[in-house]
Amino acid sequence: MRDTDPGPDAALSAVPPARSAGDAGVDPAPDPATAPDSPAPATALPAPGPTLPDAATAVPDPDPDQDPGLFGPDSVTWQLHGDPIMWIAGIRALYLQALHPRAVRGVAQNSDFRRDAWGRLLRTASFVGRITYGTTPAAEQAGARIRGIHRRLTAIDPGTGERFGVDDPELLLWVHCAEIDSYLNVARRSGFPLTDAHADAYVDEQREAARLVGLDPAGVPADTAQLARYFTEIRPELAVTPEAFDVVRFLKAPPVHAVLRPARFAVWPAVSGTAFAALPPYAHALYGRTAPSRAAADRRLRVAGRALRAIPATVRWQLPPGHILKAVARLGPGTRPSARRLPPNEPEVP
Repeated sequence: MRDTDPGPDAALSAVPPARSAGDAGVDPAPDPATAPDSPAPATALPAPGPTLPDAATAVPDPDPDQDPGLFGPDSVTWQLHGDPIMWIAGIRALYLQALHPRAVRGVAQNSDFRRDAWGRLLRTASFVGRITYGTTPAAEQAGARIRGIHRRLTAIDPGTGERFGVDDPELLLWVHCAEIDSYLNVARRSGFPLTDAHADAYVDEQREAARLVGLDPAGVPADTAQLARYFTEIRPELAVTPEAFDVVRFLKAPPVHAVLRPARFAVWPAVSGTAFAALPPYAHALYGRTAPSRAAADRRLRVAGRALRAIPATVRWQLPPGHILKAVARLGPGTRPSARRLPPNEPEVP
């Protein structure tokens, strides 16, 4: 989403084996041939941040005198957003968001997302990192900045000639729900151990993120059942447009420096194809493709999850700009995000 000056593209953002609430509104996945945008290419990493303790060693409790931020280290959001599969989930969200004609036109008419592509994607990811791991004032400031940018932007519906604001609540809600659904869907299918109760808690927690971009939390899905209902209701409004195909073409072959092109050809098709494969069948149908089997898409997501999680945390948490490392330094080593630290929020059986 957005960190510094995300630009208008921020409106179009861009992380389960059995049927789970996290599947809300989205199903299996598609054709690996479609290649999107990958998590930031490792061109230049910032200087190493604070050293993290070994997960097996005892660590002190969080510092109670420090601001834990909007969500805090006891939330599902804190643990999930630290998982590297979120990069693939974010790409899936972009594919899905592009299927809302007005949302994608708002982006296309206000900027050329092909320019500074990686910078915009990193700023979007940095916004998520800041509101998740930053202090409460930092999160509120990031939200105010985004609301201010969106407030000034408008677009024209070519079908009706109507001018609409990029901050139209219906468009903001679509972008929010597509993100949250993508994060849950991809994470669970890649092996991140979220229970149904965790998934419901995550959807509820993310109403705070919706508030930051200008939505009334009361009108935002509060659990996975409500999220699934939202997708059922909005599906008739979704359609593929020329702008949506522009997004697909961009995600299949994002511009990179000439030095990095060999890596893009070697790695990017698998990354973008995995994200596209995770889309629900109706999205594949709208894009004119045959959806892959659920089992095939799940296999790809599990392989991607294992590969990404094998990258040392001290390396991958440098991007976006060290938000997790800064949070751990602020709150204490016991706040390091980990699936093992998911809250025990399953209801107890009497």
